[in-house]
Amino acid sequence: MNRIHNLIGLMLILAPSALCGEADADRKALNGTWLPTAAELSGQAFPDDVRKAITLVIKGNEYTVTIGQVTDKGTVKIDATKKPRALDIVGGEGPNKGKTFLAIYELKGDTLRICYDLLGKKRPTEFATKKGAPLFLVTYRRAKS
Repeated sequence: MNRIHNLIGLMLILAPSALCGEADADRKALNGTWLPTAAELSGQAFPDDVRKAITLVIKGNEYTVTIGQVTDKGTVKIDATKKPRALDIVGGEGPNKGKTFLAIYELKGDTLRICYDLLGKKRPTEFATKKGAPLFLVTYRRAKS
């Protein structure tokens, strides 16, 4: 019986560490420059000329998005324990200063998908948008260095 209690105790100690490790691994994997290859807003294809002008840079807990001459900076909080994995994005400088966006993400190699709730009220539950919903879905590809 003591072995079972010890095993349960060890699992309780190691589980949060493993989850923290997942967030750290994701944070490290998300670092870099990302270019959108596809995007849709409220069920409609996002204009290619605007999409092609977007660059996302993630460094640690900070992000910078540039759209043409406009720059937006802030912080990114990762929650790798959620399914799908979650991001809280908080604008610090630029047009989104003071705004919080709830998002989900999926990272597979050099492809990153993020679905954002542009109102910051409800985290998306799937990687899809629909007409009338304030959701923005972007597929990014890591920029080659």
